[in-house]
Amino acid sequence: MLGTQAAERPPMPAPTPAPSTLPARRRAGRPTAAVLDQDGITTAALELISNKGYNGLTMAALARSLGVAPSALYNHVGSKDDVLLLVEDHLAAMVDVSAFGSEPWDVAVRRWAWSYRDVFSEHTPLIPVIAVLPVANAPKTLAMYEAVTAGFRDAGFPEEKIISAIVALEAFVFGAAYDVTAPEDIFDAGSLAEQVPNFTAAVDRLAAEEHARPTDVAFNLGLEALITGFGALREAVSD
Repeated sequence: MLGTQAAERPPMPAPTPAPSTLPARRRAGRPTAAVLDQDGITTAALELISNKGYNGLTMAALARSLGVAPSALYNHVGSKDDVLLLVEDHLAAMVDVSAFGSEPWDVAVRRWAWSYRDVFSEHTPLIPVIAVLPVANAPKTLAMYEAVTAGFRDAGFPEEKIISAIVALEAFVFGAAYDVTAPEDIFDAGSLAEQVPNFTAAVDRLAAEEHARPTDVAFNLGLEALITGFGALREAVSD
């Protein structure tokens, strides 16, 4: 006992580690599968058109820009026309119609037209498409037209002429949107200046005014003429 050595105990096996109860950490970086929604599709379509023009907008190119297969894109939009409806609605929602119903008719038309021009001056490649795109199934676009139409009607404008008046204003707005992006020397006659003395003198006279943005001067002049003309028609009907 006192003089007896205790027998050596065999080594104990290492304990098996318990499985971790913590959730697996998410891998850093972007998810491997893109998450699609209408806002993302619209943004990608606008960027594609801005970089490559309207003809560059194809369903295959849009899918590539979104990092998804075309089949995944078709789960959200059925065709290119559906994409254009999203784009149309996106732009229409940016146009300011808030003055209709709260401000005098001329103030409301003025604010709407300036806002409309400014929005489309940033997206001129879309003008030839949007200008002739049906508004069916475009809720935000229809909401814009509803506000403008109600404003014209409440102001006593003849109902049979409301749509024609809106189309006339839009035609002017779209043309003015192009003018915003035109080069400053667009009316320089160059070596032919002496052959067009009246035109050259008028161009020089405008330049002498030193307007910060001549395109705004032209837009204001045309818009005020339209408002005055439409206003006279409205007043004649009201009398």
